[in-house]
Amino acid sequence: MKVALLSDCYLPRLGGIEVQVHDLATQLRARGHDVDVFTATPGTHGERHGFVEVVDGTTVHRMALRLPWELPVNPLAPPEVRRRLREGGFDVAHVHMGVVSPFATDMADAALAVGVPTAITWHCLVERSRPLFRFTGHARRWHRRGAVLSAVSRVTAESVRGIVGGDPQVAVLPNGIDVSRWEPPHPRVTPPGEPVRVVAAMRFAARKRPVAVLEVARKAREIVPADVAFTLDLMGEGPERRRLERYAAAHDMASWVRLPGRVSRDELRRRYWESDLYLTPARLEAFGIAALEARTAGLPVLARTGTGVADFVEDGVHGVLAPDDDALAEALAHLVVDTRLRATIARHSATTPPPQSWSAVLDLVEAEYQRAGARP
Repeated sequence: MKVALLSDCYLPRLGGIEVQVHDLATQLRARGHDVDVFTATPGTHGERHGFVEVVDGTTVHRMALRLPWELPVNPLAPPEVRRRLREGGFDVAHVHMGVVSPFATDMADAALAVGVPTAITWHCLVERSRPLFRFTGHARRWHRRGAVLSAVSRVTAESVRGIVGGDPQVAVLPNGIDVSRWEPPHPRVTPPGEPVRVVAAMRFAARKRPVAVLEVARKAREIVPADVAFTLDLMGEGPERRRLERYAAAHDMASWVRLPGRVSRDELRRRYWESDLYLTPARLEAFGIAALEARTAGLPVLARTGTGVADFVEDGVHGVLAPDDDALAEALAHLVVDTRLRATIARHSATTPPPQSWSAVLDLVEAEYQRAGARP
């Protein structure tokens, strides 16, 4: 099958959608499919204007314009993309939608216009942009024109149903993970005398709530007995870094909180294996790739209820799902102190893979492509 993956963002940009679309392309190729990526992200050396290159074995069409801040937007791209889709003999087009995805929106219209079976996957919760989606009617129109709709988690699928209206079939098409790469060599046991290590990893953007990580950790520190030590490593980069640094300085957290910046996936995996707990207070988490990686690495995960994390973290089994930040801080304090419970959860997570292995996800992806081909 010849597959076109269409996404605003792609490597060399780093983020959840970028990495997942890259990994999906790699996994599809490993199953014998022919895959091209169309993106509005320029290449490493500024390649754009329809430039075609091969990245990690996948053909990538760089449909980017020269714009401030390298914005992944190109309203001039649809005619050329339609031509390439029409002449390329594609069997299916798979569009990946983010929070604001002008390029992907145009790509969905382009694929449907040339009659390519089209699958559209949302990687975000659309609650805040629901009025805009309902007003423009894009999702309803795509559904009427034959596109099949999916989302990366159950909560996201429900969100998409709300913008389409009626009772459309919105499949759950989760992000995938290479379990063998992330599973730990052995369950983590905190060495005697060492502080409990708490980790978090995210883009330092306001919607991810990185400052709330420090707030929750500070509240937990006030609950935990003074003779029980724990540390926090918050990894990532972004516009909220200065706020994080100011908050940590204002609350005298420098002795136990570190902000090491963005790390490679190999370094992130190593840090997970050497840590004890993973914390994410995000409220608008459609899926939570970093949390899934932490869960697969054997870490008990502490997260908010009502997010996509609930698709792979069962409360009390793989970690704790809390209704608000105060409850999250109490749960963090409890697990820092309760060595036995922490070890029990870690052992279960380390020896029980999540259901989002790539082999299982690819079965769902291929079924979605067949569903797209079957719709008139």
